[in-house]
Amino acid sequence: MRALVYGLMATAAVWCGTAQAQQKTLYVAAYGGSFEQTMRKEIIPGFEKQYGVKVEYVAGNSTDNLAKLQAQKGNQQIDLVILDDGPMYQAVALGFCADLAKAPVYDDLYDLAKIPSNKAVNFGAVGTGIVYNKKVFDENGWPAPTSWKDIEDAKYKKKLVVPPINNSYGLHALVMMARLNGGGEKNIEPGFEEFTDKINPNVLAYEPSPGKMTELFQSGQANIAVWGSGRVKALADTGFPAAFVYPKEGGVVLASAACQVEGSKQAAEAQQFIQYMLMPTAQMALAVDAGFGPMNKTVELKPEQQKGLPYGPEQMSKLLVVDWDTINANREVWNKRWTREVER
Repeated sequence: MRALVYGLMATAAVWCGTAQAQQKTLYVAAYGGSFEQTMRKEIIPGFEKQYGVKVEYVAGNSTDNLAKLQAQKGNQQIDLVILDDGPMYQAVALGFCADLAKAPVYDDLYDLAKIPSNKAVNFGAVGTGIVYNKKVFDENGWPAPTSWKDIEDAKYKKKLVVPPINNSYGLHALVMMARLNGGGEKNIEPGFEEFTDKINPNVLAYEPSPGKMTELFQSGQANIAVWGSGRVKALADTGFPAAFVYPKEGGVVLASAACQVEGSKQAAEAQQFIQYMLMPTAQMALAVDAGFGPMNKTVELKPEQQKGLPYGPEQMSKLLVVDWDTINANREVWNKRWTREVER
């Protein structure tokens, strides 16, 4: 029945979209790199054909694209923006996102996809957890890490890498350490104490660069790190013995979200593009080519396609969500404190 509904929507869109929007141009601001390649190859051509809309792609990271929205306030040139979940919560709070239009596809999403304001939606996810060098662990007879607390183990002295907290992976680690010690986003103190007193002695580097992180593992300087499932999949795909685990207390979701920009000149087309990205075919492409765990529950991946992705109801239900509203209100202060106390 769901397939029939999707089919009817697509047919209606061809008739209406082709007749009414043949000359329209939709400006989409989103990530560059491999994500842009997937969008240009697998997503955009099908959307343009189905809806009769020309898509102009504006590449930039989340910080850059949020800055563009701020610079164009009152005269937006961007119709649709794709951001990491943290910056997207900022965009919503700043009034840059319009309400999502109702559509059947939203009924097929995991709860993890939904943003409370209903002004944006998470269309894909990776998870933050722990990566380790399986070969080194096997040679030393070390068991695979199972807990966030394991990164405090003295045998990892100067072998652990953690991204700084201006990076989502490091921020997630700080929040989890706070939560596991009686605090959380609204009481981050225990997290800072845990890093300063127990984790710091093991840290080789607080490294934000994926390229540098890869080098530290490949050179043998690092054996364990806090990192994302997508990054680890890319490293493992090179043949390196990288293994990834979600700690028993839970991995943390790092989602990518989309919203129609408030004041967009192509509001209807922006809403259609968001819905298109949530359809099974697009979700499959984003999973296989870009490493995003599907948010549409109807997507079926083969076992080899699931490797390295958060996939299916069991894994999705175990991913934790952080309180971005609280984090964004305090992040500048936390960043300064981190530099002063932790990375000193």
